[in-house]
Parts: sequence; C-alpha cells; structure tokens
Amino acid sequence: MKIAVAGTGYVGLSLAVLLSQHNEVTAVDILQEKVDKLNDWISPIQDEYIEKYLAEAKAGTRTLHLAATTDGAAAYRDADFVVVAAPTNYDPHKNFFDCSAVEAVIELVLASSEKAVMVIKSTIPVGYTERVRAKYATDRIIFSPEFLRESKALYDNLYPSRIIVSCDEGTRKAAETFAELLVEGAEKKDVEVLHMGFTEAEAVKLFANTYLALRV
Repeated sequence: MKIAVAGTGYVGLSLAVLLSQHNEVTAVDILQEKVDKLNDWISPIQDEYIEKYLAEAKAGTRTLHLAATTDGAAAYRDADFVVVAAPTNYDPHKNFFDCSAVEAVIELVLASSEKAVMVIKSTIPVGYTERVRAKYATDRIIFSPEFLRESKALYDNLYPSRIIVSCDEGTRKAAETFAELLVEGAEKKDVEVLHMGFTEAEAVKLFANTYLALRV
C-alpha cells in the first residue's frame, strides 16, 4: 500500500521504517535537513533500531521502500493511509493540548486527497477524534494510540505489547487493514489487536501515560 507519515519524530519515523518493510512509504517533514538525512539513510533521531535498519538499507542488506519529502501535498495525494504523527505539546498551566500541527496535516490531506484515511498517532485529548471529524465533516479520521519509548520506538513497534486502532462502523474495515499492516511489520508473533471507540482509545492512551508518569 501507499502510506504517508506526517512527522519524523520517534513516533512517525519508527512507524515509517516499520511500514516500509512491506509498503511504499513517504515520510513528510517541514525541515529539509531531516528529509535530506533520511534520503541518505541517516536517522535524524537517536534510536538504535532505526539507525540499524537505515544503515542496513543503505548497505543493501535490508529492503525498505522509504523516501522522504517536504512536499506533503504530493505525498498525501496518492496515499491509502496518512499517519499523523505531528507534535501536540501539552501546557500544564493552561491544561491544553496544542493540536494545531495535527489539524494543519488534516487540512492538507483533505485538500490533496479524496481517499486517504488519516490515522492520528499523536497524543491528543479525550474526545478529540470525534470533535475533529465533526469540525472537518469527514469520516476519514481514526485514532491509534502508541505505546513507545524514546530511543526504543522501532523496537517497541517490532515487539508491541498490543495494537489498538479505534473505529466506528463506517471505518471498521480501514481500521482492520491498518492494524494488519502493523502486525505484518512486527517481529513479535500473536500480537493482541484491539478495536474500540475513538474516545475509549484516547482514554486508554491517557491512562497509560498517567500510569507511567506516576511510576516514574
């Protein structure tokens, strides 16, 4: 399948590498320096497995169907899925997630493609998916929480604790297809796959973050 990944932080880049094992993936970033590094098979972030996979691709010992660009519109135009991994910084004083980068991607996808299903991987507040679907009057947005560690992101995608892709009845098929792509790229066998409502999936992500923060 053709997949575009918006954002090349540890979430976006780990997913881009994972999915490019079996699909045609275009990583999109606004920084030309990061794009140039990726096109030369150099990781712009520190992650042992990402660095290893890219180095092996450069050496010709591993096949990754991965390219990078700053031209989001071109990448989204032919994509079956657009993974939205844009930053959503949280302000604890205002108790507010800044989701403007996510919505900028959504707007460009809607302007560029009539078929691409957007899978939000960014951390978002509970209720956001339903609100943004209503705001843009589209049913092509679903949410899939990530449970990744910085510097271990690709490893955690290769050996996931579980895969969650939220959906409603209209997006069930797309959610199942995307989950299958994640399973296909994983090394771990018999990965638990869960489908649930958008708000429920957002709550699971929030609880996981809170639990880990309390442990620390």
